[in-house]
Amino acid sequence: MILVYTHKITPRIRYIFKHIFTRILLSPVSFTSKIEEFVAHNGPKISYTKVPLGKEFFIRSNEILFEQGVNDLEINISQWNGTPCFFNAGSGSSIPFDIFAASFYLISRYEEYLPHVRDVHERFTAEQSLAYKFRFLEKPVVDIWALKLKDALLERFPDYHFSDREFSYISTIDVDNAFAYKYKSFVRTSGGFINDFFKLHLKSFWDRLLVLLRIRKDPYNNFEHILSLGKTYNATTIFFFLIADYTTFDTNISATKRQFRLLIKHIADYAKIGLHPSYYTMKNSALLKKEKERLESITNIPTSLSRQHFLSFSLPETYQNLIDLEINQDYSMGYASHIGFRASTSIPFYFFDLDFEIQTPLLVHPFALMDTTLNDYMGLTPKQSLGRTKDLLKEVMAVKGTFITLFHNESLSGYLRWNGWQRVYETMLKMIHKHVN
Repeated sequence: MILVYTHKITPRIRYIFKHIFTRILLSPVSFTSKIEEFVAHNGPKISYTKVPLGKEFFIRSNEILFEQGVNDLEINISQWNGTPCFFNAGSGSSIPFDIFAASFYLISRYEEYLPHVRDVHERFTAEQSLAYKFRFLEKPVVDIWALKLKDALLERFPDYHFSDREFSYISTIDVDNAFAYKYKSFVRTSGGFINDFFKLHLKSFWDRLLVLLRIRKDPYNNFEHILSLGKTYNATTIFFFLIADYTTFDTNISATKRQFRLLIKHIADYAKIGLHPSYYTMKNSALLKKEKERLESITNIPTSLSRQHFLSFSLPETYQNLIDLEINQDYSMGYASHIGFRASTSIPFYFFDLDFEIQTPLLVHPFALMDTTLNDYMGLTPKQSLGRTKDLLKEVMAVKGTFITLFHNESLSGYLRWNGWQRVYETMLKMIHKHVN
């Protein structure tokens, strides 16, 4: 066990030290503010304060972990053996920056509490983040720092044993539209035909007709294939179902449709499922509750997993609402416009509520990439997207983190603008399977 001395043990200190040591480095850690207890400890130990007590492993502390609330902090980026870092600790520190303060700043999403300009969907944008501005968005720097800290500690305490992490992968599938053409209302179907006709979308017009005449399978109904791929490559797969009332941004078929309900029940027999809260649930707890209860009425299983539609969430309100409804895992932590690591980590972490200064029971699973980011926002071809996917995968494998991807049943249909994307997904699964096995 590693003992940490600090002059004041705060909730922030307990939170980030335990995350780095117990969740990333798989090592127990304890705390003391008693100098005599620290001196008497024979195992590995770290002092985290303003001045060293002696010649121990010392990290000069930044004030952020001893404060409450948020402040507009001046941040200067430097390098630690080629990796960006900040909160310089000076020459007397065993490592050149306060790894715990910097990790807390990134993982707590401290910057998202500060005043910022939101996009058209009321989201915090990647461009405003520290990681984007200093070009480390595509690197899980918190995980990299932790491994470098481990190496530094082993130099000082060579007899200490750290357990080894194992790389893992989670495939997540958002079901915004379970079907392209089937089971929609007469008004929507008629409107679809008219729109296709006047915009000369002849393929869509013809396919819609053939699907409705039951001559051709609905292109988005590829769930058995997705399940089969997950089984073939031993990939954990989670489906997030949008079951909202129809709006401009929520266009799935009605949850009252028997065929849709049967689909959800069927998927729940073979994979994990979660709620895909609708566009307007970002700050609407009543609507979120309604949709959660709707999903539970279909599955007869308590809903514990969630990912916001459009990745529309606001901290801390959205996460507080999830916690209030006893949803304990969220998969929304990522950007729509850019691939990479929004919280600068690939490893799941508990949400720290800066409003109440507490670690919450909500486990946040950060994802690395989304299909629509690659195709729509970045304008990449399937081949180019596979290359960028490989780059991110290598980053996560290097730190033995958790690689989480976000695809849609639409993109895995290969239909229309998604031609070639099944290959991206399957090639990725093959690569991961080969690495793990």
